[in-house]
Amino acid sequence: MQVRAMGAFLDKPRTEKHNLHAEGNGLRYGLSSMQGWRVEMEDAHTAVLGLPGPGMTDWSFFAVYDGHAGSRVANYCSKHLLEHILGANSATGGTQSSQAGSAGDSPTPVPPSVETVKSGIRTGFLKIDEHMRSFSDLRNGMDRSGSTAVGILLSPELFFFINCGDSRAVLYRNSHVCFSTLDHKPCNPRERERIQNAGGSVMIQRVNGSLAVSRALGDFDYKCVDGKGPTEQLVSPEPEVFEMVRAPEQDQFVILACDGIWDVMSNEELCEFVKSRLEVSDDLERVCNEVVDTCLHKEAFGPTRSVIEAVYNRLNPYREEDGVSINTSPHGLASEAQGGGGGGPTLTLCIDQESISFLSTRSTNR
Repeated sequence: MQVRAMGAFLDKPRTEKHNLHAEGNGLRYGLSSMQGWRVEMEDAHTAVLGLPGPGMTDWSFFAVYDGHAGSRVANYCSKHLLEHILGANSATGGTQSSQAGSAGDSPTPVPPSVETVKSGIRTGFLKIDEHMRSFSDLRNGMDRSGSTAVGILLSPELFFFINCGDSRAVLYRNSHVCFSTLDHKPCNPRERERIQNAGGSVMIQRVNGSLAVSRALGDFDYKCVDGKGPTEQLVSPEPEVFEMVRAPEQDQFVILACDGIWDVMSNEELCEFVKSRLEVSDDLERVCNEVVDTCLHKEAFGPTRSVIEAVYNRLNPYREEDGVSINTSPHGLASEAQGGGGGGPTLTLCIDQESISFLSTRSTNR
Protein backbone atom coordinates (compact mmCIF):
# COMPACT_ATOMS: atom_id res chain seq x y z
CA MET A 1 0.00 0.00 0.00
CA GLN A 2 1.36 3.41 -0.90
CA VAL A 3 1.99 5.77 1.99
CA ARG A 4 0.81 9.28 1.27
CA ALA A 5 1.99 12.44 3.04
CA MET A 6 -0.61 14.72 4.65
CA GLY A 7 1.19 17.96 5.46
CA ALA A 8 3.86 17.10 8.02
CA PHE A 9 2.32 13.69 8.67
CA LEU A 10 1.62 10.45 6.83
CA ASP A 11 -1.88 9.07 6.44
CA LYS A 12 -0.62 5.84 8.02
CA PRO A 13 2.25 5.49 10.48
CA ARG A 14 5.44 3.67 9.58
CA THR A 15 5.62 1.06 12.30
CA GLU A 16 8.67 -0.90 11.15
CA LYS A 17 11.23 -0.93 13.94
CA HIS A 18 14.98 -0.99 13.96
CA ASN A 19 16.37 -2.80 17.01
CA LEU A 20 19.82 -3.04 18.54
CA HIS A 21 21.22 -4.26 21.82
CA ALA A 22 24.63 -4.45 23.47
CA GLU A 23 26.29 -4.70 26.85
CA GLY A 24 29.47 -3.61 28.53
CA ASN A 25 30.88 -1.44 31.29
CA GLY A 26 28.47 -3.03 33.75
CA LEU A 27 25.40 -2.20 31.67
CA ARG A 28 23.20 -3.77 29.04
CA TYR A 29 20.96 -1.92 26.60
CA GLY A 30 18.56 -2.35 23.74
CA LEU A 31 17.48 0.08 21.04
CA SER A 32 14.39 0.32 18.90
CA SER A 33 13.56 2.98 16.30
CA MET A 34 10.26 3.68 14.58
CA GLN A 35 9.38 6.58 12.30
CA GLY A 36 5.71 6.72 13.23
CA TRP A 37 3.49 9.38 11.66
CA ARG A 38 6.23 11.77 10.53
CA VAL A 39 7.22 12.15 6.90
CA GLU A 40 10.90 11.97 7.86
CA MET A 41 12.79 10.33 10.72
CA GLU A 42 14.16 13.41 12.49
CA ASP A 43 15.35 11.93 15.79
CA ALA A 44 18.70 10.40 16.63
CA HIS A 45 20.54 8.90 19.57
CA THR A 46 23.98 8.29 21.05
CA ALA A 47 25.08 5.33 23.17
CA VAL A 48 28.67 4.86 24.26
CA LEU A 49 29.81 2.28 26.78
CA GLY A 50 33.24 3.30 28.05
CA LEU A 51 34.43 6.78 27.09
CA PRO A 52 37.71 7.39 25.28
CA GLY A 53 40.40 9.10 27.27
CA PRO A 54 42.39 8.34 30.40
CA GLY A 55 40.42 7.69 33.57
CA MET A 56 37.04 7.47 31.80
CA THR A 57 36.86 3.92 30.48
CA ASP A 58 34.29 3.10 33.17
CA TRP A 59 32.09 6.07 32.20
CA SER A 60 29.19 5.87 29.73
CA PHE A 61 27.08 8.35 27.77
CA PHE A 62 23.56 8.16 26.35
CA ALA A 63 21.46 10.82 24.65
CA VAL A 64 18.33 11.34 22.58
CA TYR A 65 17.98 14.15 20.05
CA ASP A 66 14.49 15.27 19.02
CA GLY A 67 14.93 16.95 15.66
CA HIS A 68 12.52 19.41 14.07
CA ALA A 69 12.37 21.01 10.60
CA GLY A 70 14.75 18.30 9.40
CA SER A 71 17.23 15.76 10.71
CA ARG A 72 20.54 17.51 9.90
CA VAL A 73 21.26 18.93 13.37
CA ALA A 74 20.04 15.88 15.30
CA ASN A 75 22.14 13.50 13.22
CA TYR A 76 25.27 15.62 13.48
CA CYS A 77 24.92 15.98 17.25
CA SER A 78 24.41 12.25 17.69
CA LYS A 79 27.81 11.68 16.09
CA HIS A 80 29.81 14.61 17.46
CA LEU A 81 28.34 16.09 20.66
CA LEU A 82 30.25 13.71 22.93
CA GLU A 83 33.60 14.56 21.30
CA HIS A 84 32.92 18.26 21.85
CA ILE A 85 32.12 17.58 25.52
CA LEU A 86 35.25 15.48 26.00
CA GLY A 87 37.33 18.04 24.12
CA ALA A 88 36.07 20.79 26.40
CA ASN A 89 36.90 18.66 29.45
CA SER A 90 40.40 18.07 28.13
CA ALA A 91 40.93 21.75 27.41
CA THR A 92 40.05 22.65 31.00
CA GLY A 93 42.39 20.01 32.43
CA GLY A 94 39.55 17.60 33.10
CA THR A 95 41.55 14.42 33.51
CA GLN A 96 44.63 14.64 35.65
CA SER A 97 47.23 12.08 36.62
CA SER A 98 48.19 10.83 40.04
CA GLN A 99 51.91 10.53 40.64
CA ALA A 100 51.47 7.76 43.17
CA GLY A 101 53.18 4.49 42.45
CA SER A 102 56.67 3.09 42.24
CA ALA A 103 59.37 4.65 40.13
CA GLY A 104 58.94 3.92 36.47
CA ASP A 105 55.17 3.31 36.74
CA SER A 106 52.85 5.28 34.47
CA PRO A 107 50.84 7.96 36.28
CA THR A 108 47.36 6.81 37.28
CA PRO A 109 44.60 8.81 35.56
CA VAL A 110 42.35 10.71 37.94
CA PRO A 111 38.74 11.29 36.82
CA PRO A 112 37.67 14.93 36.39
CA SER A 113 35.94 16.80 39.20
CA VAL A 114 32.18 17.33 39.25
CA GLU A 115 32.46 21.02 38.38
CA THR A 116 34.90 20.29 35.57
CA VAL A 117 32.48 17.77 34.06
CA LYS A 118 29.53 20.15 34.29
CA SER A 119 31.54 22.97 32.78
CA GLY A 120 32.76 20.66 30.01
CA ILE A 121 29.21 19.62 29.14
CA ARG A 122 28.04 23.22 28.92
CA THR A 123 31.06 24.27 26.86
CA GLY A 124 30.65 21.25 24.58
CA PHE A 125 27.07 22.28 23.75
CA LEU A 126 28.07 25.86 22.99
CA LYS A 127 31.03 24.74 20.89
CA ILE A 128 29.10 22.28 18.73
CA ASP A 129 26.38 24.88 18.16
CA GLU A 130 28.97 27.45 17.11
CA HIS A 131 30.63 24.87 14.85
CA MET A 132 27.38 23.90 13.10
CA ARG A 133 26.61 27.54 12.37
CA SER A 134 29.51 27.48 9.89
CA PHE A 135 27.94 24.71 7.80
CA SER A 136 26.99 26.17 4.44
CA ASP A 137 23.46 24.74 4.32
CA LEU A 138 22.71 26.00 7.83
CA ARG A 139 24.42 29.34 7.25
CA ASN A 140 22.56 30.19 4.04
CA GLY A 141 19.17 29.08 5.31
CA MET A 142 18.85 26.05 3.03
CA ASP A 143 18.48 23.96 6.20
CA ARG A 144 16.63 25.42 9.16
CA SER A 145 16.63 22.34 11.36
CA GLY A 146 17.19 22.22 15.07
CA SER A 147 17.15 19.63 17.81
CA THR A 148 16.60 19.25 21.50
CA ALA A 149 19.02 17.05 23.43
CA VAL A 150 18.55 15.07 26.60
CA GLY A 151 21.23 12.80 27.93
CA ILE A 152 22.93 11.15 30.84
CA LEU A 153 26.64 10.84 31.55
CA LEU A 154 27.43 8.09 34.03
CA SER A 155 30.52 7.76 36.18
CA PRO A 156 30.89 4.89 38.66
CA GLU A 157 29.57 7.16 41.42
CA LEU A 158 27.45 9.84 39.74
CA PHE A 159 24.70 10.56 37.23
CA PHE A 160 25.02 13.76 35.21
CA PHE A 161 21.59 14.56 33.73
CA ILE A 162 21.77 16.88 30.71
CA ASN A 163 18.86 18.71 29.07
CA CYS A 164 18.50 21.34 26.37
CA GLY A 165 14.90 21.70 25.19
CA ASP A 166 11.67 19.93 26.05
CA SER A 167 12.84 16.35 25.95
CA ARG A 168 13.06 14.82 29.41
CA ALA A 169 15.07 12.50 31.64
CA VAL A 170 13.51 10.73 34.61
CA LEU A 171 15.14 8.67 37.35
CA TYR A 172 13.04 5.94 38.94
CA ARG A 173 14.44 5.05 42.34
CA ASN A 174 13.00 2.88 45.09
CA SER A 175 9.70 2.59 43.16
CA HIS A 176 9.26 6.36 42.92
CA VAL A 177 10.04 9.08 40.38
CA CYS A 178 12.76 10.84 42.36
CA PHE A 179 14.13 13.17 39.68
CA SER A 180 13.03 14.77 36.43
CA THR A 181 14.72 17.35 34.23
CA LEU A 182 12.92 20.64 33.57
CA ASP A 183 11.35 21.23 30.16
CA HIS A 184 12.52 24.39 28.42
CA LYS A 185 9.25 25.88 27.20
CA PRO A 186 8.84 29.49 26.02
CA CYS A 187 6.10 30.15 28.58
CA ASN A 188 8.40 29.40 31.54
CA PRO A 189 9.09 32.73 33.31
CA ARG A 190 12.87 32.45 33.06
CA GLU A 191 12.75 31.49 29.40
CA ARG A 192 10.16 34.16 28.57
CA GLU A 193 12.33 36.84 30.17
CA ARG A 194 15.32 35.91 28.01
CA ILE A 195 13.18 35.82 24.85
CA GLN A 196 11.70 39.25 25.56
CA ASN A 197 15.11 40.70 26.44
CA ALA A 198 16.27 39.55 22.99
CA GLY A 199 13.40 41.46 21.36
CA GLY A 200 11.12 38.48 20.84
CA SER A 201 7.72 37.49 22.17
CA VAL A 202 5.87 34.41 23.33
CA MET A 203 2.63 33.81 21.47
CA ILE A 204 0.48 30.68 21.63
CA GLN A 205 3.22 29.26 23.89
CA ARG A 206 5.82 29.53 21.12
CA VAL A 207 8.86 31.70 20.42
CA ASN A 208 7.53 34.47 18.14
CA GLY A 209 4.47 32.30 17.66
CA SER A 210 6.49 29.65 15.84
CA LEU A 211 8.98 27.49 17.75
CA ALA A 212 7.66 25.40 20.65
CA VAL A 213 10.99 25.09 22.50
CA SER A 214 13.10 27.84 24.03
CA ARG A 215 16.42 25.97 24.08
CA ALA A 216 17.83 23.86 21.27
CA LEU A 217 20.86 23.16 19.13
CA GLY A 218 20.67 24.61 15.62
CA ASP A 219 17.60 26.79 14.90
CA PHE A 220 19.94 29.59 13.81
CA ASP A 221 17.09 31.78 12.57
CA TYR A 222 16.46 32.45 16.28
CA LYS A 223 20.11 33.12 17.15
CA CYS A 224 20.99 36.26 15.22
CA VAL A 225 20.17 39.09 17.65
CA ASP A 226 23.01 41.64 17.54
CA GLY A 227 24.66 42.48 20.83
CA LYS A 228 23.49 39.29 22.53
CA GLY A 229 25.69 36.33 23.43
CA PRO A 230 24.82 32.71 22.50
CA THR A 231 22.97 32.08 25.77
CA GLU A 232 21.00 35.36 25.48
CA GLN A 233 19.38 34.70 22.12
CA LEU A 234 15.70 33.95 21.44
CA VAL A 235 16.67 30.27 21.53
CA SER A 236 19.61 29.22 23.68
CA PRO A 237 21.88 26.19 23.15
CA GLU A 238 22.85 26.13 26.82
CA PRO A 239 21.98 22.88 28.65
CA GLU A 240 21.05 22.48 32.27
CA VAL A 241 23.18 19.88 34.05
CA PHE A 242 22.24 18.15 37.28
CA GLU A 243 24.47 15.72 39.15
CA MET A 244 23.16 13.02 41.47
CA VAL A 245 24.93 10.38 43.52
CA ARG A 246 24.10 6.90 42.32
CA ALA A 247 22.34 4.56 44.76
CA PRO A 248 22.97 1.02 43.44
CA GLU A 249 20.59 -0.62 45.89
CA GLN A 250 17.70 1.69 45.02
CA ASP A 251 18.18 2.93 41.43
CA GLN A 252 15.82 1.10 39.11
CA PHE A 253 15.92 2.89 35.80
CA VAL A 254 16.35 6.16 33.97
CA ILE A 255 14.21 7.19 31.02
CA LEU A 256 15.31 9.65 28.35
CA ALA A 257 12.57 10.60 25.92
CA CYS A 258 11.43 13.36 23.60
CA ASP A 259 8.24 15.30 24.26
CA GLY A 260 6.15 13.04 22.03
CA ILE A 261 6.31 10.32 24.68
CA TRP A 262 5.62 12.66 27.59
CA ASP A 263 2.71 14.25 25.70
CA VAL A 264 0.72 11.05 26.12
CA MET A 265 2.18 9.58 29.34
CA SER A 266 3.14 11.30 32.57
CA ASN A 267 6.40 10.55 34.37
CA GLU A 268 4.59 8.25 36.78
CA GLU A 269 2.53 6.51 34.10
CA LEU A 270 5.53 5.72 31.94
CA CYS A 271 7.65 4.51 34.85
CA GLU A 272 4.87 2.27 36.12
CA PHE A 273 4.33 0.93 32.61
CA VAL A 274 8.02 0.12 32.22
CA LYS A 275 8.25 -1.40 35.69
CA SER A 276 5.27 -3.67 35.05
CA ARG A 277 6.73 -4.88 31.75
CA LEU A 278 10.14 -5.54 33.26
CA GLU A 279 8.51 -7.75 35.88
CA VAL A 280 7.52 -10.22 33.18
CA SER A 281 10.27 -9.79 30.59
CA ASP A 282 13.96 -8.92 30.63
CA ASP A 283 13.94 -8.26 26.87
CA LEU A 284 14.67 -4.53 26.71
CA GLU A 285 13.99 -4.22 23.01
CA ARG A 286 10.58 -5.77 23.51
CA VAL A 287 9.74 -3.40 26.39
CA CYS A 288 10.84 -0.39 24.32
CA ASN A 289 8.73 -1.56 21.41
CA GLU A 290 5.72 -1.90 23.70
CA VAL A 291 6.18 1.64 25.02
CA VAL A 292 6.42 3.07 21.51
CA ASP A 293 3.42 1.10 20.26
CA THR A 294 1.37 2.15 23.28
CA CYS A 295 2.19 5.83 22.74
CA LEU A 296 1.39 5.50 19.04
CA HIS A 297 -2.06 4.11 19.82
CA LYS A 298 -2.67 6.77 22.45
CA GLU A 299 -2.22 9.53 19.92
CA ALA A 300 -3.88 9.19 16.53
CA PHE A 301 -1.57 11.70 14.83
CA GLY A 302 1.28 11.98 17.29
CA PRO A 303 4.64 13.63 16.64
CA THR A 304 7.77 11.58 16.24
CA ARG A 305 9.22 10.57 19.56
CA SER A 306 12.49 9.34 20.93
CA VAL A 307 13.07 7.83 24.30
CA ILE A 308 15.93 6.43 26.22
CA GLU A 309 14.99 4.57 29.27
CA ALA A 310 17.85 3.65 31.46
CA VAL A 311 16.80 1.07 33.95
CA TYR A 312 19.27 0.52 36.72
CA ASN A 313 18.92 -2.98 38.03
CA ARG A 314 21.03 -4.92 40.43
CA LEU A 315 20.15 -8.52 39.76
CA ASN A 316 19.87 -11.00 42.58
CA PRO A 317 22.32 -13.82 41.67
CA TYR A 318 20.53 -16.42 43.75
CA ARG A 319 17.13 -15.65 42.31
CA GLU A 320 18.55 -15.70 38.82
CA GLU A 321 20.27 -19.04 39.35
CA ASP A 322 17.04 -20.44 40.71
CA GLY A 323 15.43 -19.60 37.40
CA VAL A 324 13.22 -16.86 38.84
CA SER A 325 12.66 -13.67 36.88
CA ILE A 326 15.43 -11.20 37.66
CA ASN A 327 12.82 -8.56 38.35
CA THR A 328 11.42 -10.48 41.30
CA SER A 329 14.53 -9.70 43.36
CA PRO A 330 14.05 -7.43 46.39
CA HIS A 331 15.07 -4.45 44.32
CA GLY A 332 13.61 -5.83 41.08
CA LEU A 333 14.93 -3.41 38.51
CA ALA A 334 16.20 -3.06 35.01
CA SER A 335 17.33 -0.30 32.74
CA GLU A 336 17.28 1.04 29.23
CA ALA A 337 18.84 3.88 27.42
CA GLN A 338 18.28 5.09 23.96
CA GLY A 339 21.57 4.35 22.51
CA GLY A 340 23.34 2.53 25.20
CA GLY A 341 23.80 0.94 28.53
CA GLY A 342 26.46 -0.48 30.84
CA GLY A 343 27.83 -3.96 31.47
CA GLY A 344 27.09 -7.07 33.47
CA PRO A 345 23.61 -8.50 33.85
CA THR A 346 21.85 -5.23 33.27
CA LEU A 347 19.31 -3.97 30.79
CA THR A 348 19.00 -1.11 28.35
CA LEU A 349 16.36 -0.29 25.75
CA CYS A 350 16.18 2.33 23.02
CA ILE A 351 13.75 3.56 20.38
CA ASP A 352 13.97 6.37 17.85
CA GLN A 353 11.45 8.78 16.34
CA GLU A 354 9.02 6.69 18.27
CA SER A 355 11.82 5.68 20.50
CA ILE A 356 12.71 4.53 23.96
CA SER A 357 15.61 2.94 25.74
CA PHE A 358 16.49 1.42 29.09
CA LEU A 359 19.75 0.75 30.84
CA SER A 360 20.54 -1.29 33.91
CA THR A 361 23.35 -0.41 36.26
CA ARG A 362 23.28 -3.32 38.62
CA SER A 363 25.39 -6.35 37.99
CA THR A 364 25.30 -9.94 39.13
CA ASN A 365 28.22 -11.58 40.83
CA ARG A 366 29.11 -14.76 38.98
